[in-house]
Amino acid sequence: MKVKVCGITNYEDAVSALDAGVDALGFNFFQDSPRYIRPEDARSIIRRLPVFAATVGLFVNVADPARVSSTAHAAGVRILQLHGDETPEYCRALAEWTLIKAVRIGESGPASALEEYPVQAFLLDAKDDVLFGGTGKPFDWNLVNGLKRTRPIILAGGLRPDNVREAIRIVTPYAVDVCSGVECAPGKKD
Repeated sequence: MKVKVCGITNYEDAVSALDAGVDALGFNFFQDSPRYIRPEDARSIIRRLPVFAATVGLFVNVADPARVSSTAHAAGVRILQLHGDETPEYCRALAEWTLIKAVRIGESGPASALEEYPVQAFLLDAKDDVLFGGTGKPFDWNLVNGLKRTRPIILAGGLRPDNVREAIRIVTPYAVDVCSGVECAPGKKD
């Protein structure tokens, strides 16, 4: 099982996560998030990491895909996670990147046709009317049991040490993504 820890805001947490066996680190470039990190601060962390550490930049509803690309280059991330309402066409504009598209799961499951997205993986997260991820809320994992697996699935949304085993059993994802479930405060991992 692959593991991504999202919302990295400091070097110590990044190294601790990697030392614990985490496969990927997420850096949140959504300014309204309590885990927001400036691209130059992310770069200062990333340049000190081991060469094989996978780094992911999280973006939400940035109007211009070129701005996403330039921010990601400036920060030094290798993978993009689009966590907003981005369309398949928007994703095509970022074809030079490895892409993860977040899909927010509400009471009736995924709302869009996932096979249209030119991405390498889907991240399933709990839908919130205000927040884009990092809510600490799980969704009903049974809603995605029959999901057509056109790409690898990364499971997120309220995962904590006490529920992640059950979530994995029900969804059988490629990877899990944790954020608030491993924090003592927003942006400070414990």
